[in-house]
Amino acid sequence: MRRRLAIAMLLIAAPALAQQDPVLKSWNQPVEPFRIIGNLFYVGASEVASYLVATPKGHIIIDGGLMETAPMIRANIEKLGFHFQDVRILLNTHAHFDHAGGLSALKEWGGATLMANERDAPLLARGGKNDPQFGDDDQFPAVTPDTLLRDGDHVTLGGSILTAHLTPGHTPGCTTWTMTIREKGKPNNVVIVCSASVPKEYKLVGNNKYPDIVADYRQTFATLKALPCDVFLAVHGSFFDLLGKAARKAKGERPNPFIDPEGYRKYVAAAEQAFEEELKRETPAQ
Repeated sequence: MRRRLAIAMLLIAAPALAQQDPVLKSWNQPVEPFRIIGNLFYVGASEVASYLVATPKGHIIIDGGLMETAPMIRANIEKLGFHFQDVRILLNTHAHFDHAGGLSALKEWGGATLMANERDAPLLARGGKNDPQFGDDDQFPAVTPDTLLRDGDHVTLGGSILTAHLTPGHTPGCTTWTMTIREKGKPNNVVIVCSASVPKEYKLVGNNKYPDIVADYRQTFATLKALPCDVFLAVHGSFFDLLGKAARKAKGERPNPFIDPEGYRKYVAAAEQAFEEELKRETPAQ
């Protein structure tokens, strides 16, 4: 009961807090939920993404958005005609407040099993405290994963198979999710990219809390470049032009605008270039 009350109070307070921050307000604008391809649906907000994989045996949610995004995700699932109580699995890309903030409430409301990479699990359980980059600045409701995942693990439900790819750097356990969806007999490789960005607050050189961060980022770029991608998705809508592609799809554009392998390659290349430039900036001249 205490836990439910705490979550309820957080969710009541969160929208008020978000309204005070123009960036968070813009990130959390409502988006009409829609089918991306096959049994994969968009149920998130304008910038903080959340996805639903619908199966005959129950459903999977990928990411919980901000604290105040959680009610929106739940409402979007119901708006699509699915029952929120049929959600069986919650997956997380990484332990930051804008992707893990709603997980505690979503888990509490539906009782789904939360799965996350073992390297981010401690940060989820601390609610973002002692983050290797942000310290205690960006906290969220603490949530403990029920199942710990590693690189290459599969999550299966109702005939759908998702694969976890460890793509660390943005966080130690940042996880990119892939799956194959057949539509009209054609297989489509779906990639949901965990962020490969280097925010301005990040310290790449001499970071005692994350000494392997440079090697991790480079591992991530090698992994992302090796993944086959037809449908390019990510944790932030701006990474893959969510709103633009959604509008084009709603008008009936063919082929499906979310099939964008070139956009995926450009995103990875740009992220890698930005990382190398930041690393060069932080590296002392010899």
